[in-house]
Amino acid sequence: MLDSSQHRLLKRQLKKSGLDNLDDPKFANFLNMIDDAYKGFDKDLKHVEHILEKSSSELFLANQTLKNERDNTKTQLEHIVANVGGIIFETDLDGNFTYLNKAWKEYSGFSVSKSIGRSFKDFLVPENIVGNEEFEKLLSREKKHIKFIFKYDKGNKSMWLEVKSKLIYCKKGNPCGFIGTIIDVTNLKNTELELHKASLSKDEFFSTMSHEIRTPLNAVTGLSNILLMEDYLPEQAENLKALKYSGEHLLGLINDLLDFDKIKSGKLKVAEKDFSFKYFLENIQSHFSIIAKEKGLKFYLIKGKDVPNNIIGDRLKLTQVIKNLLSNSLKFTEKGSITLSINNLGVDENKVKLEFKVKDTGIGISKNRQATIFESFMQANSETSVKYGGTGLGLSISKKLLTLQGSDLDVESEIGKGSTFSFNVDFKVSNRLNLYEPEMVKIQPDYKPINLKVLIAEDNKMNVLILKRFFMKWKVDYKIAENGEEVLNLLDRTDFDVVLMDLQMPILNGYQTTKIIRALPNYKSNIPIIALTAFAQTDIKEKTERYKMNGFMGKPFNPVKLYKLLKSFSREDRLTKKVV
Repeated sequence: MLDSSQHRLLKRQLKKSGLDNLDDPKFANFLNMIDDAYKGFDKDLKHVEHILEKSSSELFLANQTLKNERDNTKTQLEHIVANVGGIIFETDLDGNFTYLNKAWKEYSGFSVSKSIGRSFKDFLVPENIVGNEEFEKLLSREKKHIKFIFKYDKGNKSMWLEVKSKLIYCKKGNPCGFIGTIIDVTNLKNTELELHKASLSKDEFFSTMSHEIRTPLNAVTGLSNILLMEDYLPEQAENLKALKYSGEHLLGLINDLLDFDKIKSGKLKVAEKDFSFKYFLENIQSHFSIIAKEKGLKFYLIKGKDVPNNIIGDRLKLTQVIKNLLSNSLKFTEKGSITLSINNLGVDENKVKLEFKVKDTGIGISKNRQATIFESFMQANSETSVKYGGTGLGLSISKKLLTLQGSDLDVESEIGKGSTFSFNVDFKVSNRLNLYEPEMVKIQPDYKPINLKVLIAEDNKMNVLILKRFFMKWKVDYKIAENGEEVLNLLDRTDFDVVLMDLQMPILNGYQTTKIIRALPNYKSNIPIIALTAFAQTDIKEKTERYKMNGFMGKPFNPVKLYKLLKSFSREDRLTKKVV
């Protein structure tokens, strides 16, 4: 008989199977177990349903929260992108715009809707792009990051805009376009242009002032040389030497300041050429041996046996560094000696590393001052500046010149026991067996007459006076031209062996005149032309070579160098060279 308290599913199954009238007591316990199982299942199911209902409610709330956050974030991003101070863009791989923010219209003047689908190149003028970027390859899939600046004319207003973009990739890892920004850099660019303009003005000022200052100094030094070459009273010797030294010293200070300015502005470059290291050292030795002897000092030059005779490097910069170091040693050494030593530290892949050391027995430098002596305008102490003079730029310039060549300047010193300055430079080994270089300062010439006809192109009366005095002593035939036009007229009427060409003349300057001469249709186009200049060698060397000049002579005129230079163009020397 069915029990009304039994589970509905159990009653249904018993009735369906015809066991609803079953009164057998032996099945009672079994049916009770099944009934309990059904009821337990219902209880568990309700519990699960409750949990699921609660979880579903929580998931719904979480989902709503995420959707709200997503929508808020999207709104914020759209607001940021719409109001950002620059353009945000996206293009396909061909450079066609697929997205532009509202700033596009403000910057370009074109609506976003009419610009989408158009190429970025439609809005650029190739000539207005700064740098050497190829117009057709501005957005290239070979470049992961692109950056360039261009000028954009909007009505009567010009803007400078900077583009930064990068390649973007799709889900499969393939490139699918570019995303980037365009920002207004007009103020920054205008500032840069103003700074460049100011730099040019500064360079022009330095150039003009250096020429104006050097011109009277050249006269002082030149006349000192002439007076020392002539007969003078014994009691005048000291005064004449002091006058010559003062002029040369002041000229050296000006050159230091100009060299420092060029280095600071990054205008100096390393120029590597073949040169005879043997002759280079001989000239250094002959020059500084004389100066050291006059001061009562010994000068030694020690060259390692395996140091090559010919190398490839920047001779001018090496000369300046070594001369600065040796001049410093001479200045701060009262007794004893100065030694320049050069050693070969090894050869690697056709490059030789040479070690240079300048050692003196001078006043020395204290440990706490050794780090500061390489700073601009710094000396060991204030007493040094007062007693020995100088700008304090020599070591700073030397260190910067070595930095340009991948080297550095080191010092070891002790007060009262002298100093040792050292540096290493890598030079290429020259394959040339012999390099002839005239030994300008090796010996004093005896100033025999020179068979030569010279055209002097110089507008400064004092420089002309100095050259006249030199040429009278050397029996040199000469003519004077005060400007480029006079040079061309004289050259047309008369044959000359060499032209001494001042670079700064009225009407036609030295460069312009040389250009015209080199274009002449006759043999006179090949006449040797030597530039006369008050500028430092590094200022004019490259330019004189570009204008096909045969060399340059610095002012003030060094009589030994000038004599040897003119003699190399004399008719006797040319005949000797032809016979040889």
